[in-house]
Amino acid sequence: MERAKKDGMEGLYQALLQRALEAREKAYCPYSGFAVGAALLCKDGTVYSGCNIENAAASPGCCAERTAFFRAVGDGKRGFLAIAVVGGPAGEAPKEFCPPCGVCRQVMREFCGPDFEILLTDGTERKRYTLEELLPMSFGPEQLNNEKR
Repeated sequence: MERAKKDGMEGLYQALLQRALEAREKAYCPYSGFAVGAALLCKDGTVYSGCNIENAAASPGCCAERTAFFRAVGDGKRGFLAIAVVGGPAGEAPKEFCPPCGVCRQVMREFCGPDFEILLTDGTERKRYTLEELLPMSFGPEQLNNEKR
């Protein structure tokens, strides 16, 4: 039973990473040349993808992870299980891991608990982290007595 569950999750994680790779192809990154794709798995099984979108003024840009989250939240989703993130030079296969930036980790924390999973790949190897591992001692809604998650 436990093996079947693990095998099922492994297939799901692989499919999520594939969706992130596909989203990466849509990145708009003319300034950095660094393309990132993300695929966010909701608790109901829906997957939202996102890519980074740059802007000449730099700060108005948006990371792939936040694009995926904001699309999902805009559709009324609030429960999330995992996100896959893949990045690297545009037009090239990923060659290194691309962890979420601090702002994206904080957005994840707004909507997810410490056990939310972040999947990364360098094109060969895959790594899996919990949000708690990537954002220890985080600040979240409960610090404001606002537990609407």
